[in-house]
Amino acid sequence: MAHQDLQDTDRSVAVQHQETVFHGAIWDIQRDTFTLSGTDEALTREYITHPGAVAIVAVDDQQRIAMINQYRHPVRQDCWEIPAGLLDVQGEDPLAAAQRELAEETDLQARQWSVLVDHYPSAGSSAEAIRIFLAQDIDDVLSEQRHQREAEEAHLILRWVPFDRALQAVMTGAVRNVNAIAGILTAHLVLTGQHQARSAHAPF
Repeated sequence: MAHQDLQDTDRSVAVQHQETVFHGAIWDIQRDTFTLSGTDEALTREYITHPGAVAIVAVDDQQRIAMINQYRHPVRQDCWEIPAGLLDVQGEDPLAAAQRELAEETDLQARQWSVLVDHYPSAGSSAEAIRIFLAQDIDDVLSEQRHQREAEEAHLILRWVPFDRALQAVMTGAVRNVNAIAGILTAHLVLTGQHQARSAHAPF
């Protein structure tokens, strides 16, 4: 495969039947029966429908990354992550969502934004797509404008971690959150001049 062909592409399939088999509080599970081109075999797959999400690698002028510790019930762990949230506000674009989530989860704002990476965390079982931003030129949100956190978010712990330490935590397996892993590794490439970040308004 030539380098220029290394690109995920859309594919149209014939869907014979589609139904929602579970309605959840945040997302649903859908069952599709479809056939691929060139075959008559019907395939049935169940997957999570998802509005998508954003995540943020916020780096200050001391080359520290803002990381949060949050309880994640499915894995029964307090996990170190980067700020993130759902694209669940009607009409809100990914950059605006990232700015909102950074403020809500960390009481921080940034003047400089760019795109690090887009990814599907589990394309075999979920329609979720995530965009990870790099946020720089960091400042605090004014106290009177800060978000009132609830549920698990009420217990968030914010820590400024030296970037080298965060990178080490990824490489040793101490941090397992996929957004943190993808964000820290790609931010390392950008911050060390090995690659360029994309525009904050790049197509998603």
